[in-house]
Amino acid sequence: MDYRTESPQILKDFLMYHETIKGHSSKTVDEYFLDLRTFFRFLKIERGIVPRITDFDDISILDVNLDFVRCVTLNEVYDYLAYLARDRVVNQNSRSKKYGLSPTTRARKIACIRSFYKYLTVKAKLLSENPVADLDSPKTPKTLPHYLSLDESRRLLSSIDGKFRERDYCIICIFLNCGLRISEIVGLNVSDFHTESLRVIGKGNKERIAYLNDATVKALLDWLEVRKHLVPAHEPALFVSNRRTRISREMVHSMVKTNLLRAGLDRTQYSAHKLRHTAATLMLQNGVDVRTLQEVLGHEHLNTTQIYTHVDNSELRVAAAANPLAHFAPNKDESEKK
Repeated sequence: MDYRTESPQILKDFLMYHETIKGHSSKTVDEYFLDLRTFFRFLKIERGIVPRITDFDDISILDVNLDFVRCVTLNEVYDYLAYLARDRVVNQNSRSKKYGLSPTTRARKIACIRSFYKYLTVKAKLLSENPVADLDSPKTPKTLPHYLSLDESRRLLSSIDGKFRERDYCIICIFLNCGLRISEIVGLNVSDFHTESLRVIGKGNKERIAYLNDATVKALLDWLEVRKHLVPAHEPALFVSNRRTRISREMVHSMVKTNLLRAGLDRTQYSAHKLRHTAATLMLQNGVDVRTLQEVLGHEHLNTTQIYTHVDNSELRVAAAANPLAHFAPNKDESEKK
């Protein structure tokens, strides 16, 4: 899949803007392309440009132009939302088809449409009015992130074993102490380690420094001592697989699940990303303010970080106990007299 060859010019310009000017990753840009391609295909069917019997995946969008996108209406977008909620296949490659995308997924696709039209009106100035300016996003459920307790985190670290014990311990140590994303850990090179810090390339190729505590530095030094006997000198990746090449995201996911099971923790409830949640929660519970945590996690917006402020219920318990009715109980004898 290459949006540069499969997109009409109006879409190609939008995607190139996000990749070259906004600095978004190729993965993010590819997601934008797929979302807008689905939207344009839906419009072509609804407007009768192609027969309804046409296979959805066979519909070309190369003829989409400014006139096509200019005349979109809110009703068409709401019809598209209904299609996503009821008729869109959740996983195209699954043998058992499930229909209807989640509110969170629908909200992301609507955000992409809004971004596209904002680009056309504000940046490219190809449209004088934004036809989706009043578009509402689907309401998404507020869910708290799952995370390990401090004791569970210690149990996980203490249970790590196997052929690549030093590597796996180091990766999980970085998850739990630094809160890095899995893509950031996989992308680390040996040259990114500088005694007490890591150079991290985050979302949108944004660079930040992750400062390391003593436990993480020791884990890295222990792994590097083992690594130098396993990996050829020309391999830059910090973490490698048994093939002596850069470890994959899938392998890290699998490794985390294996060690969760070894620690007696529910592997269905936790994942590599949940370890990042754990790091954020433990830092917040131990005095790190939310703005510092935003920098540590590499969040672009503070509201992304603020979800962690709702995780620790200790202040809520204090508030409940402070209620003057906290210890009141009616006198049983007095109640019976009445």
